[in-house]
Amino acid sequence: MTKQDNSKVDEGLQGNEKIEEAILGLQKESTQEMLAHTLTVIRRRMKEKGQVILAVEPPKGLEQIQIQAVQTSDGQSWWTAFTSFEEELKGGDSVKSTFLTDIDKLFETVLQVEGIQGIILNPWNRTIMLDKNLIRVILGAKA
Repeated sequence: MTKQDNSKVDEGLQGNEKIEEAILGLQKESTQEMLAHTLTVIRRRMKEKGQVILAVEPPKGLEQIQIQAVQTSDGQSWWTAFTSFEEELKGGDSVKSTFLTDIDKLFETVLQVEGIQGIILNPWNRTIMLDKNLIRVILGAKA
């Protein structure tokens, strides 16, 4: 596996490999300490004005663009976002349209949407499910 050339990575995504590494660590060692570390890394990227790739549904007719939601086996709906184009592509062709968005704006928005449980970051590989409580922790708000 070669080290990715960050000069070809969108500026807002540069540094997101730190999030991927933290999630990998959490997947290997699922402890409260590793979760806290991963959330801290995500918060740090957010404060650095980091961005993620958000999956969207193309508008039909006059509709507004819709954020793509996936349904988990328990019937709950989650938005999906990716730390890199490589992570997005691991899902084959299931994601059709995307755009870059600021991590903080995405987190603030999901907290205001009824019926969405949170955000699944990198649903195909280096995955973390951030429910609204974890998102509040990352934002520094009171849970």
